Amino acid sequence: MTLTLQPVQSRHREPTSYEHALADELEAIFGRGVHDLPGLVAALNETGVRPAGGADWTEESFTAEIARLGAPE
Repeated sequence: MTLTLQPVQSRHREPTSYEHALADELEAIFGRGVHDLPGLVAALNETGVRPAGGADWTEESFTAEIARLGAPE
């Protein structure tokens, strides 16, 4: 599975600092050539960006968070 970032065409609000931090980390990780979900999750766990509650990222928590962030507002 190859992951790609999809730009948001319109928003009703500015991204939060958390959303900016997550996007910056994802951009850096993709820039290092990591494009698979397990590698992405492992790389995110090496950063200071954590999901709600502060636990380590899992494949399930990452995909749920990306779905939540991409859901219509």
